[in-house]
Amino acid sequence: MNMECLQRRLPRGRFFQGMRWALLWGALWGMAQPAAAQTSQYNYVYTLEEVLTLALEQSPDAVSMRNTFMASYWQYRSYRASQLPSLNFSASVPDFSRQLIEVTRTDSVGNAIKNYSSDFSSRLNGSLSLQQNLPTGGVVSVISSLQRQDRFRNSFAQHESAEYITTPVSINLVQSIFGVNQWKWDRKIEPLRYEEAKRTYLKQMETISLRAIQYFFDLAAAQQNLAIATFNYANNDTLHKIATGRYNLGTIGENDLLQSELNYLNAGSSLNQAQLDVEIRQNRLRSFLGFNELVTVAIVIPDRVPSMLLDLEQVMVWARKNNPDLLAYRRQLLEAQKRVEEEKAATGVQADISLSFGLNQQAAAFTDAYNDPRDMQTARIALSVPVLDWGRGKGRVRMAKSNQQVVQTQIDQALADFEQDVLLKVRQFNMQEIQFRIAAKSDTVAQKRYDVSKARFLIDKITITDMNNAQLDRDSAQQNYVTALRNYWNYYYLLRQIALYDFILDRPLDADFDALVE
Repeated sequence: MNMECLQRRLPRGRFFQGMRWALLWGALWGMAQPAAAQTSQYNYVYTLEEVLTLALEQSPDAVSMRNTFMASYWQYRSYRASQLPSLNFSASVPDFSRQLIEVTRTDSVGNAIKNYSSDFSSRLNGSLSLQQNLPTGGVVSVISSLQRQDRFRNSFAQHESAEYITTPVSINLVQSIFGVNQWKWDRKIEPLRYEEAKRTYLKQMETISLRAIQYFFDLAAAQQNLAIATFNYANNDTLHKIATGRYNLGTIGENDLLQSELNYLNAGSSLNQAQLDVEIRQNRLRSFLGFNELVTVAIVIPDRVPSMLLDLEQVMVWARKNNPDLLAYRRQLLEAQKRVEEEKAATGVQADISLSFGLNQQAAAFTDAYNDPRDMQTARIALSVPVLDWGRGKGRVRMAKSNQQVVQTQIDQALADFEQDVLLKVRQFNMQEIQFRIAAKSDTVAQKRYDVSKARFLIDKITITDMNNAQLDRDSAQQNYVTALRNYWNYYYLLRQIALYDFILDRPLDADFDALVE
């Protein structure tokens, strides 16, 4: 990674500080690896924006979310297909039968005489049906069928007769009178479910961004701690040598010398732990981004945040419009209402109407079976009336109504909590820019105080204790700077996740869903 590339990625102001941290980490990491490992590794330095982009494009979590959305997409496609006509062909080729059948004959005086005969027959039949679900919840179908039946005496060689039965066309209607109209409820629920799935996908991608922020700033804190530990180790080495010389001259006591030596030893321990922490955090970020073990990832800490205050009403409008949880609440309420209607229909009078009109014919020859077809009509009303069920139906209806009330109560509470959560997070975010500026100023002041303290210590104007306090304050201020950056971006992406809105670019979040399902 050359200097020009890094300079394009880092804003001016803290460029050299960020460059120092990245190169220092890379140098220390390289020294800790065997030579063979160094030649086989790819070293990358990423900004926060680049880490977020990689996380959404190639992380295992992003791949998993895309597959989850695909399942919802095909469920919606299945619903859409159920609204279209379906064409089916069915056949039985062949259907053999050999059994005793009852044969009725009439004697000379007209009395019926029953006897049994062995029947050996073969049937070939096929039908082509076009079926369409109706908005009323019924089904209409158009069927054309053909059947051939052959009779044999004792074997296939002894063919007795052949018969063709045709139905050139038959129009059939099946309609429930008091049942639940599934078509009506599907038209309400399934498009809502699919829209919920699309917004849930966007929300889950924002969850991946939040995880990327977590891993990014975990590594940022580890890299910064390594830079601090490396600086402190070298600095305490110098201070310990100075303290040893002053002790030999008799200008400081043994207590100050021992304190200096202890600081030097603690700095060495902190450096070792900081190197291990960087390795752990780097491995976690690398795994999250979907890289293998040959890739070494470092990051550049940003030095600024967008200057932005969010308007609560605007955030609330977008949250109410885009958040998938609100769509889920609507869907859950519709499903509860549907269950009430289903239980009412199941416990009341049920009636189904079946109507059929068509043409059919029978003949010994195939061509004759389609000549001069006869009309046929059927009409049937099937009733089911509950007489005594000991209150089971009534109980199921009451349970469904109680469940609907529970769902409504839970939704009302969830909506109230949702609005309170938006209010709280907007207030928290609007504080983060100020907190960041305070942290940045504190970092500058603490560094200046440390430089002054070190200069005074070198001319023996302050004690080692005062010097240690200045160092601790400097370290804490640098750590608070990274924490302030983490909090800013964490709260910002939490609000993006809630409202599904990019407040920096001032546009709703979206995805190319057509490309996802290709």
